[in-house]
Amino acid sequence: MAIVINMPRLSDTMTEGVVAKWHVKVGDAITEGTLLAEIETDKATMDFEAFPGQEGTLLHIGVQEGQTSPVDTILAVIGAKGEDISALLAGGGAAPAAAPAPAAEAAPAAPAAPAAAPVAEVPVAAPAAPATDARVKASPLAKSMAADKGVDLSRVQGSGEGGRIVKRDIESAASGASAPAPVAAPAAAAVSYPSSGYQDTPISQMRKTIAKRLSESKFTAPHFYLTMSVDMDAAIEARQALNATGDHKISFNDLVVKAVSKALKKHPAVNSAWLGDVIRTNYDVHVGVAVAVEDGLLVPVIRHADAKSLTQISAEVKDFAQRAKTKKLQPADWEGNTFTISNLGMFGIDQFTAIVNPPDSCILAVGGIQAVPVVKNGQVVPGNIMKLTLSCDHRVVDGATGSAFLNSVKAFLESPVTMML
Repeated sequence: MAIVINMPRLSDTMTEGVVAKWHVKVGDAITEGTLLAEIETDKATMDFEAFPGQEGTLLHIGVQEGQTSPVDTILAVIGAKGEDISALLAGGGAAPAAAPAPAAEAAPAAPAAPAAAPVAEVPVAAPAAPATDARVKASPLAKSMAADKGVDLSRVQGSGEGGRIVKRDIESAASGASAPAPVAAPAAAAVSYPSSGYQDTPISQMRKTIAKRLSESKFTAPHFYLTMSVDMDAAIEARQALNATGDHKISFNDLVVKAVSKALKKHPAVNSAWLGDVIRTNYDVHVGVAVAVEDGLLVPVIRHADAKSLTQISAEVKDFAQRAKTKKLQPADWEGNTFTISNLGMFGIDQFTAIVNPPDSCILAVGGIQAVPVVKNGQVVPGNIMKLTLSCDHRVVDGATGSAFLNSVKAFLESPVTMML
């Protein structure tokens, strides 16, 4: 009896997945633990292995590399070698079998493009004419390599299945990167303008989810913002002292996480969530720390942050950041946050506002430390100021509540020793 493997739900918010890469092909023997494919979810690209009982010969691949398919549709079929699965695909696999239809129906539309091209699109679209798809088909690795090496994907001829651009194509293009220059030379010599045109990049599952969740948050939750300046002189001295003696190097972000977690215990109303019929006040403090990755943003969670030392927080944040960039985070790493911190200070940003990350009721935007003149004891002296901006969901947190929380964060950062108590 053939075994159907469906597109798995690899995160709590996943509704569809993209097959980034197949590691097996039709006819291969499958056993428990065989790495079948890399699946791009709304949060990360994850390895997908055969489970116990999923053993036999790979008879059918239902979703090709680069294609998107809803959760629970047919991803692959495993069975006895030579087994007839046509009835299974035509019957039980009715929904997946219908999936190729939109592509087939879309095909006749392609010839319509040349008909419209003479009217207005020839000057702009001409460079992309060799492609039959408005999207650039490239593997995730190829896209990453192209970005690193400065290779224009629209000028690369793919040698993979269906004309897909793969690693070897980028390597070839990079080795002769100067070749495209003569093409643009006549235009540049004539008008001294850079080459025109554009590139359409398919939206990743992660970017789709970011757009959906934050749009819902921004246009559903009534946001308001509170900004406060923090004197970081004492924090700078404390960090220098800690790093001079400790094995783990403490960052300013680690100090912020610790200060926020301590302040959340004092102000549980900020550690809350709007659930429609009720407001849930969380007893545990789980702080999400936004981490930038290639396709967008991930928010790994430091659980029980209030009970952890600065060195523990530092080690966890570094581990999360490394695994986020190498796509090794698991769903358990980014679920369950009760508050979120977004720090852009290391990118030279002085101050900004962030969108509340559901189901949290607040998010703290952290700017960089600025060396500015400040007034102390009636004298203008050099100082180090960092600005914090708290975005609040007004359905849960009022201005006075948010202000009291920010004042507590400020107090902890301006007297770091109090965070150690």
